[in-house]
Amino acid sequence: MSNGLVEKTPGSGGLHKELFVIFTTPIAPREEILKMLPKHLDRQVELERKGILFAAGPMFEEGAKGAVRGMIVIRANSFEEARKIADGDPLHEAGLRTYTVDRWIINEGSYTVNIKYSDQTMQIK
Repeated sequence: MSNGLVEKTPGSGGLHKELFVIFTTPIAPREEILKMLPKHLDRQVELERKGILFAAGPMFEEGAKGAVRGMIVIRANSFEEARKIADGDPLHEAGLRTYTVDRWIINEGSYTVNIKYSDQTMQIK
């Protein structure tokens, strides 16, 4: 796997970290998806352990009563590799969700991680 840094244009600034974003949209009834959800979550943890998963979670629209889609951000070297990873999601394999893949270049932003040794907690801000 490459280091994921995209070549910078001189004077352009920014991090230029390349990731791929999988937007996954349900096409089956919620009840069917819930039956398969444990396998989906197991797969997410597997990807996380392998260093592939950067971040993932449900997305909500204003006024919606539940999640309308999911977003899975992964490290991959190409669209082809990202699609192969997305195809391996049990929800996609079962035809319960469809997905799209976008290439994302992180240029700006920040986050803070606070780790407390005494109670073994952490917080991302």
